[in-house]
Amino acid sequence: MSEQHRLITALILSSVAILAWQYFFAPPTMPPKATHQEVTVAMPVKQIEVAEAVDKTVLIKEGFQNGNRVSINTSALSGSINLVGARIDDVAFQQYLVSNDSNSDRVTFFAPSQAHQSYFSEVGWTTDQRNLILPTSQTVWKASKRELKENDSVTLYWISPQNIKFSIEIALDDHYMFDIKKSVTNLSNEAVELQSYYLLSRSFYENKSNVISHEGVIGVMGGILNEVTFEDLLKKRKIGYEHQNGGWIGFSDKYWLAAIIPAPELQFKEELIAFDDRNKPKFQVSVLENKVVIQPSTSSTSQVRLFTGVKKLDLLDEYQNKYHIALFDRAVDFGMLYFITKPIFILLSYFYKLIGNFGLAILLLTVVIKILLFPLSYKGFKGMNRLKDLQPQIALLKERCKDDSTMFQKGLMELYKKEKVNPLSGCLPLLLQMPIFFALYKVLYVTLEMRHAPFFLWIHDLSAPDPTTIFNLFGLIPWTPPSFLEIGVCPIIMAITIYIQQKLSPAPPDPVQEKVMSMLPVIFLFVFASFPSGLVIYWAWSNILSIIQQSLIKKLTKC
Repeated sequence: MSEQHRLITALILSSVAILAWQYFFAPPTMPPKATHQEVTVAMPVKQIEVAEAVDKTVLIKEGFQNGNRVSINTSALSGSINLVGARIDDVAFQQYLVSNDSNSDRVTFFAPSQAHQSYFSEVGWTTDQRNLILPTSQTVWKASKRELKENDSVTLYWISPQNIKFSIEIALDDHYMFDIKKSVTNLSNEAVELQSYYLLSRSFYENKSNVISHEGVIGVMGGILNEVTFEDLLKKRKIGYEHQNGGWIGFSDKYWLAAIIPAPELQFKEELIAFDDRNKPKFQVSVLENKVVIQPSTSSTSQVRLFTGVKKLDLLDEYQNKYHIALFDRAVDFGMLYFITKPIFILLSYFYKLIGNFGLAILLLTVVIKILLFPLSYKGFKGMNRLKDLQPQIALLKERCKDDSTMFQKGLMELYKKEKVNPLSGCLPLLLQMPIFFALYKVLYVTLEMRHAPFFLWIHDLSAPDPTTIFNLFGLIPWTPPSFLEIGVCPIIMAITIYIQQKLSPAPPDPVQEKVMSMLPVIFLFVFASFPSGLVIYWAWSNILSIIQQSLIKKLTKC
C-alpha cells in the first residue's frame, strides 16, 4: 500500500473514531455472570393502585392532611415517608436544580405509586402459611414521630390481628443513606415462617439508547459489576440471581442512584422484573432474604441500607470505605478507561478546590498533561520539523517522478531513511492525547460535579455545548438556527488553532492528501460544536500550548 493510501485510510479512520468513538468505549451491557440463573421466588409485583395517575403534589398533600406521612427534612433531602404501605416514596434533592437557573425547581427523585412517574422503595414480608395476615401496600402503619431529620430515626410499627408485631426503624444520615432495620416479634402462641423482602420500583425510563452513560439496573453480585439497560430488561422480563452475600443493586440514572445495600453477612436472592401495566413499562429490583421461623415470644431482625442520592464520587468512595460496599464508586460510569478517567477526575477536582472554577481547573489540567507528555511530544514535534525541512527535496523528487508514483514512493522512502526521519512521528502527540481526550469526555458527561459548572462570560455549563452560534451572530439576530448550525465561539477558536497547527506542520507530499488535511478544521468545527464546551476548551487550549511548544522546539533545534 502506498503512503498516499495509508494516509487517506488513517484520516478516514480518525474521522470515524471522532464521530463514533462512544460506540467503542460504551460500557458493555453485562448479562448476569456465573451466579445467574432463572429463579422463581415469591416476590410481590407492585401494580398501579388507582385507575388513573395523579399529580404527585396532590398525593403528598392529601397524605399529610390524612395524617399518613412522616416528613423528611435534612440539608440534603426533603420529602416524606408514606405510612400507607411503609414506603419511602417522596424524595427531592435540596441542593440540585432541574436546570441551570436559580428559579428552577429542585430535582424530584422519588414519587408515589399513583403518580405519573412513580419511583419508591418498600419493605415487607411474604409467607407460605395459609391464613397468616401480613402487612400489605394498603396497611396503615403508626409512627413514633412526625418528622425525620438528619442523623435521626423514626420507627414504624403495626400489630396484626394474630398478635404479631412488625417494626421498621428508618434512620437517615446527613447525606443520602437510609439505615433500615426490620424486626418481627411473635406475640402469638404459634410459630410463624416469614421471608423478608426489599424492593425498588419505578415506572419510567428514557426510551433512547445512551451509549456514553449507563442508565438502567446496576449492581454488584459476587464482586462483579453488572449493568442491565431498561431496554434489555424489557426484553428479558425477568432475571434472577442465586443466594449470595454482600453486594448491592438498584437503578442508575445519569446523575442519580437508588440502591439497596444488604448487610455483608446477609444471605439473599436478587430479582429484576419488567412488566407492562396499562401499556406502561414498570421496573422492579428486589432483595429476598432466607426464610426464618419465629417461635412464640421471640423476634427476628434484619438490616439493609438504602441509598437515594446523587452520584458524587467522593461521597460514594466514603460510603464504600465506611460500610465496605463493593465497587460502589463504579456507580459513576467511567467506562472502560476507568483507570485513566477516575485519576483525571480526582486531579481535576483537586485543582477546582484550589482555584474554585472548573473551567480554570481544566486549563491547569491541560498544562500538567502537556508537561508530563513533553518528552514524547518533543520527539514527535522534532520529527515534524525535520519533515518540514525536507519539503524542498520532496518537491524536487516529486517533479522528477511526476509520471511514476511508484518511483516517487520509493525515492521518498529512501530519503526518509537517509535523513533518519519517521514520517509518522507527527502523529505521536495526537495519539498520546486521544485516551485523555476520551477520558475527559467521560468526566464532563457523567460526573455530577461538572453538571451546571460555570466558566466565564457565556459559558454557564461546561458539561453542555457552547450555547452561542455564528449563524445568528452570537445572539444579535433574534433567530434560532437548526441544531446542526449551532456553531459557537469555542468550536470556532478550536478550529482556528487546528488550522494554525497545520500551517506549522509539513505539508503532505501529495495534493490529494493536502486537500483532505485542509478540510479537517472545518470537519472538526462541525463535529465539536455538539461536544461539551469544557471538552472544546480543553482541546483548543491544548492546541494553543502545542503551537507554543512547537515554535519553541523549532527554535531550540536550530540553535
